[in-house]
Amino acid sequence: MPGPRKLDPSSSPRALLGAELRHRREAAGLSQTDLGAPLFVSGSFIGQLESGVRRMQMDQAVKFDELLGADGFFVRNCRALKKSKYPEHFAEAAEAEARATEIKEYAPQLIPGLLQTEAYARAVFEAGRPTATDSVIDDLVAARLERAQILADPTVPMLWVVLDESVLSRKVGGPKVMAAALRHIAALARRRRVIVQVLPFSAGAHAALEGPLKLMTFEDAPPLAYLQGLGTGQLQDDPAAVRQRELAYDLLAANALSPAASLALIESVAEDYDHEAEQL
Repeated sequence: MPGPRKLDPSSSPRALLGAELRHRREAAGLSQTDLGAPLFVSGSFIGQLESGVRRMQMDQAVKFDELLGADGFFVRNCRALKKSKYPEHFAEAAEAEARATEIKEYAPQLIPGLLQTEAYARAVFEAGRPTATDSVIDDLVAARLERAQILADPTVPMLWVVLDESVLSRKVGGPKVMAAALRHIAALARRRRVIVQVLPFSAGAHAALEGPLKLMTFEDAPPLAYLQGLGTGQLQDDPAAVRQRELAYDLLAANALSPAASLALIESVAEDYDHEAEQL
């Protein structure tokens, strides 16, 4: 098993906190489990903080300062983590996503953020925030497109997405926007940059009827599952809970169309949208 990744403390406040937490814990002769016990968190959670996967919360920073005699170091630097371009319920998941080596995602209603085009993302945000100013929408779209830059690397993270067939049918932004959005996904799949499957309506009931699911694997930390609802989100690191979500994803993939059949369907639906747009 590879050892812990050496974080560059200058790269981000989260990396600084993680590196310092690991240094002070080891200097105190504590295991990750030992340090986690007074905070009622697992040793794996401490490991995720140290590797920069998880975001340190202020109440945790206060406790670390107390337990490790850090003289307010963690509280002072934790304040730098409070600013985020993402909604509060998603900020920690977005930070973890950027460090993942493998991402698996089931999308029941919308194209996942990492695969959205600018026009599609704008339509999503405008529908969800009908009274927001143009500048607010612009910032949200820019942040979403910035997230997608992790796909600029040719191999990491490995992204595997299962799209419910309803994602293809939901006309977000109109036929022209949908045609371009689906062609974008098809292009990524044809370049073998992403694995995409479509879960057809004919599959009937399935293992993730309750909502979207994202699984993230890391080089130097335990895996995470992220569950999202309307304006809410939850990261799960409990091994049993994560395994349950992994099984759900495996069942979804097993019931979905093959990648080749899925690509053919996505491109066919994109053509249908193109024809519809021409008639408008």
